[in-house]
Amino acid sequence: MTHYKLAFLGFGNVGKALARLLMEKRADIHNHYGVTFSVTAIATGRHGSAIDPEGIDLQAALEVQDYTSLSRLTPPVDAFDFIQRCGADVLFENSPVNYETGQPAADHLRLALEMGMHALTANKGPVVHAFRELTDLAKARGRKFYFESTVMDGAPIFSLFRETLPAARLLSLRGVLNSTTNMILTRMEQGESFEQAVAYCQQIGIAETDPSGDIDGWDASVKVAALVTVMMGVPFKPQQVERQGIRAITKEKIELARSQGKRWKLVCSAIREGQQVKARVAPELVGPDSPMYGVNGTTSIVQFETDVLGLLSVVEADPGPHTTAYGLLADFLNAVR
Repeated sequence: MTHYKLAFLGFGNVGKALARLLMEKRADIHNHYGVTFSVTAIATGRHGSAIDPEGIDLQAALEVQDYTSLSRLTPPVDAFDFIQRCGADVLFENSPVNYETGQPAADHLRLALEMGMHALTANKGPVVHAFRELTDLAKARGRKFYFESTVMDGAPIFSLFRETLPAARLLSLRGVLNSTTNMILTRMEQGESFEQAVAYCQQIGIAETDPSGDIDGWDASVKVAALVTVMMGVPFKPQQVERQGIRAITKEKIELARSQGKRWKLVCSAIREGQQVKARVAPELVGPDSPMYGVNGTTSIVQFETDVLGLLSVVEADPGPHTTAYGLLADFLNAVR
């Protein structure tokens, strides 16, 4: 039986969903993997932080507004002090994403690895901007840097290639990777205007107050860059992705597509061309012969072409914080078992 101390850097919707999942799965994790755990530290940007080497009551953490009340030790002064003092074996890094530099999340993960922790994140920024550095550091320290939840939430994308497709070479990928734009286009097919569809996505919490990261294709571009960097082995930045968002898709274009038996989708793609990769995010018309045609609402899909299996598709229906949390839980168990 092995006991692991866990630390949460970031305790928003995903962090709280992970806490609930850990409580729900505690017996299964113990019985099937011989693993026990306690959460020894929680840090937030707005609601204080807590460090308790004896373990924090997760149910209490889900109910309080100020986490400082749960701390046995002096609260940390910042995230780096938190990582140095949390005493954890595993860090879940869930700070806000920085598309341009991956910071400060990359430095958080680097420090955790240097201190001997497994470093797990749902943050796309460090994968795009520091994948090789963090992976090499993790290997040198005998630890893992995993990030399953960064693309398609909890669906097994990175672990699929890492664990179950040895020697498979990824030749190309195509898919719908941004659930917000897919919901917008679905709502427009149902008769709403672009503005009404965006407002609905904001209302249900899948679009930010400023939705430009989604509708202008930046989120999708970062995900494509992460897939290319990790699974094609070619370092790639979001700025290298040819990018066009969905602002130009009008109700008239939606109706014309419908009359032709087609649908608009914000399609992500990447293809090897010799030693280089060409990547693109842009609206495309797809017909019933495409696996993307039936992917509606917040559902996502990615289709991989490899040199050994031909085409392989992964679909994730109706994701949310709970599915992102599962990706982090899977990373934890894959890291320690």
